[in-house]
Amino acid sequence: MAVALATWFGCGLAPVAPGTAGSLGAIAVAILLDHWLHPAAYWWAIAAVLLSIPAIWAADRTAAGVGKKDPGLVVVDEVVGQWITLAALPSFYWLGVAVAFFLFRLLDIVKPWPARRLESLPGGFGIVADDAMAGLYGALVLLAAGCFNLY
Repeated sequence: MAVALATWFGCGLAPVAPGTAGSLGAIAVAILLDHWLHPAAYWWAIAAVLLSIPAIWAADRTAAGVGKKDPGLVVVDEVVGQWITLAALPSFYWLGVAVAFFLFRLLDIVKPWPARRLESLPGGFGIVADDAMAGLYGALVLLAAGCFNLY
């Protein structure tokens, strides 16, 4: 069960760019849920917080199982961060989702301070915390860009 969640049900097993595959998996679930449930934007932040506890557990167990601090196959952290970024969208539409996706991926790769430092926290907490911070940065950028109608 831990590996299934940590790899976001196989997205992390992608041979190239597993983090991007995990973010796309998060977007796919978000699109499906938006189509069926039409949740308010803040729901994505709540979903990310609720997913964080099992994500930390799954990331910790999977990392220990493969003997690496932050193995590439663990992508549930990307799901948490991506959903945090999505929470800043004023409405769920294709351009906003695309901007949220690219913005989160950029910030997850660059890891501006203190995201890089959070990565050094122990176990699954460190694996998830840096992506949650990148997601928060992404949400803040989207909110600021939205104030100027930039997307």
